[in-house]
Amino acid sequence: MDNALFEKAPIPKAYFSLAMPVVLSMLVTLVYNMVDTYFVAHTGNTNMVAGVSLTAPVFTVMIALGDIFGLGGASVISRWFGQHRYADGKRLSVFCFYAAIATGIIIAAFGLVFRPQMLTLLGATEDTWQYASEFYTLIIIGSPFIIVSMTPTNLLRTEGHAVESMIGSMAGTAVNIMLNPLFIHVFGWGALGSAGATVIANICTDIYYIWFLVARSQNLSIHPKLMFAKATRLTNTVRRTVHTINITGHEIRSIFAIGIPAAITNLTQSVGIVMVNLFLLPYGTDAVAAMGIALKVVMIAVLIFAGFAFGAQPLIGYNFGARNMSRLRGIMHFSYAFLCLFALIMTVALSLADRILMRFFINNETIVTLGAGMLRIQLLSLVCVAIVMVTTCTFQSTGKALGAFILSISRQGVMLALTLGVGSRLFGYEGVIAAQAVADLLTAALAVVLFIVMLPELGPRVLNKRSNGITHQ
Repeated sequence: MDNALFEKAPIPKAYFSLAMPVVLSMLVTLVYNMVDTYFVAHTGNTNMVAGVSLTAPVFTVMIALGDIFGLGGASVISRWFGQHRYADGKRLSVFCFYAAIATGIIIAAFGLVFRPQMLTLLGATEDTWQYASEFYTLIIIGSPFIIVSMTPTNLLRTEGHAVESMIGSMAGTAVNIMLNPLFIHVFGWGALGSAGATVIANICTDIYYIWFLVARSQNLSIHPKLMFAKATRLTNTVRRTVHTINITGHEIRSIFAIGIPAAITNLTQSVGIVMVNLFLLPYGTDAVAAMGIALKVVMIAVLIFAGFAFGAQPLIGYNFGARNMSRLRGIMHFSYAFLCLFALIMTVALSLADRILMRFFINNETIVTLGAGMLRIQLLSLVCVAIVMVTTCTFQSTGKALGAFILSISRQGVMLALTLGVGSRLFGYEGVIAAQAVADLLTAALAVVLFIVMLPELGPRVLNKRSNGITHQ
């Protein structure tokens, strides 16, 4: 583990060393999510496309569940590494790995037992049932591999292995891209082939991560014996050695306290899109299609922001754990300044290319015109999104569970529902279009207030008390 990177390296160097691989991984994830749809769509079978699309939320839920142990575990472990508690970090990494596997097995069992009910809930009809069932069944069977892949990719960054984490993600994406056309078009397996490619890709990613954890990692592990401690008990005057689980309830709660808000953030993205679509439906399918494309463009920018913000998570957590508040304040200032400036540049660049970007997805001029206007409005709040991202990451990294939870349900949850409801009543169509931008502004204001209240030790007026041994929780 390169402690110098976390403790002494110039902040820009440390920041970009950890964040750039995460940004690339985010972009790879975007490609990964589009591959299935792309190759399935080229079959020309609309029922197959619809069936696969209907089951997409299942994959989203799996990623969210993986984030509970990946992001939640990384938050706790990075703070412990900052305190040089390497043995505790290694022990907890083992728990996160096997907890993710256990969660995947439970999801697989539940999903298979209640398969008909789940397919009905997802909206499968007589026309799409066969394809939805094929894709759903294989994805559910592969859920342990999908969920567990999200754990090492986050944990490796706590040791500074951001590049190795990225390699695992890219390897899985490469396998998926190679297998999809082979399974779907050459073998003719359709939706089943698409799901199979996804599961195999995740298995390959898992194999790489397991190899790295076993052969290369110094302070992370998957050895199950680290989760257990020996204890001696006296039974009928006979001393017996027993093994007990060496994970405390407090440690598990600490993981869930950060991991669950991270999972909710992922889930609310899908909920937010559904809410916007429902409010746009009265204005016609063209409006829905145009907004869908505009949001895809914005999502690219948001993923880049997320990569930079959450790429710095181990750096923030390590220095918070070490109580190095002077360096941590420098990291925070750099994160906010860089991402806000980057957001301004993205706003200008994407606004100037609005119609070009829309035409990349569709040639219908009506939708292009509608979408270009929608895109410009969404881009107005990119700076606010950057502020929310950095603040959310900071709360997760420093263990501020309440702040992380509040922000996780705000931007595309509570705030968006509020602005959609009020905006549609007061301003109609324009109110719906501007709802997400206004929600971003309100959430950014909330983020600033929460930051000041929950992390006063990082405020500009607070003296550096580290030398006096004073800590703030």
